[in-house]
Amino acid sequence: MLRLKRLSSRAPRILSSRIFFTMEDKPIFLIPSHNPSQRSSNRFLDIYQGSADEMNRGYFADISEMKQHGGKIALANKIIIPAMAAVKFPALEVNYSDGTTLKLPMTSSGNGVDAYKSVVPKATLLCLSFRASSQAMVDSWSVPFLEAFSNSEKIKLYEVSLIDSWLLSLNPIKRLLLRIMKKSKPDGKDNVLQRQIVYSFGDHYYLRKELKILNLLTGYIFLLDNFGRVRWQGFGLATQEELSSLLSCTSLLLEEKRNDIAKAD
Repeated sequence: MLRLKRLSSRAPRILSSRIFFTMEDKPIFLIPSHNPSQRSSNRFLDIYQGSADEMNRGYFADISEMKQHGGKIALANKIIIPAMAAVKFPALEVNYSDGTTLKLPMTSSGNGVDAYKSVVPKATLLCLSFRASSQAMVDSWSVPFLEAFSNSEKIKLYEVSLIDSWLLSLNPIKRLLLRIMKKSKPDGKDNVLQRQIVYSFGDHYYLRKELKILNLLTGYIFLLDNFGRVRWQGFGLATQEELSSLLSCTSLLLEEKRNDIAKAD
C-alpha cells in the first residue's frame, strides 16, 4: 500500500517529463507544450519512433555510425547509372503543408499524368530526411542544385520529410501538423525551378528496404529520370566533387532522348 502511494505521488512528475519510453525502451522526445512558437517554427517534428525491428538496427547504432563518418555512409556515384541497370524509385505519397497530396515520382508511364506528359520532368532530385538533424545535409545538395538549374522547366526538386510515427499519421493529428509545418517559400521569385517541401506520413519500412536505407540520421539524395528510375545517388553532406558529379549527371539526363525500349515496366 505504501508503495502504491509513492508511485501515485510520482505520477505527475513522470507524465510531465519531456522524455517517454516505448515498450522497447527507445526514447521519444516530445516538443514541450509550453512554447507554441517553437512548435510552429519546426520544419520537421523530430520524434523518434522506429519500425518493429528498425531494419535490425537501433537508434544508438545510428548515432555510433554517425560519430564515425558524420553521415557519409557511402560515396556518391561518379557517373550516371545506365538506364538498363537503374532501379525504379518506390511509389511514395506526400503532402504539401496545405494538405494537397502528390504521388512521387511523377513519371511518363503512370501516376495519372499520362494525359499531361508535358508536366513530367526530365530529371527529379528527391532529398529524403527522416530526422531534423539531416536538414543541413539536404541543404548542401539542394541549394547548389537550385542555383545551377534555376531556369530549367524540365527539372523538379523535392525535399521530403518522412514521419514514421503511427500516432502522427492519424488524420486529425496529421492535418493539424501540416498546418504548422513550414511552407515552401520561393528561393528566387523569378526562378522557374522551385524547392518544394513535402511530407510523407506512415510506416516507411518497405520504402527503406527497397532503397537499402539503414541509418535514419543521415540524408539521402536521389536523381531520377522521367521514368522514375534512380540514375544517381548521394549521402550525407555534399563534397565539391560530388556536387560536380550530380550537376553533370543531371545535364546528361536533360539531353537524354526518350527510349521506349529501355523504359521500365
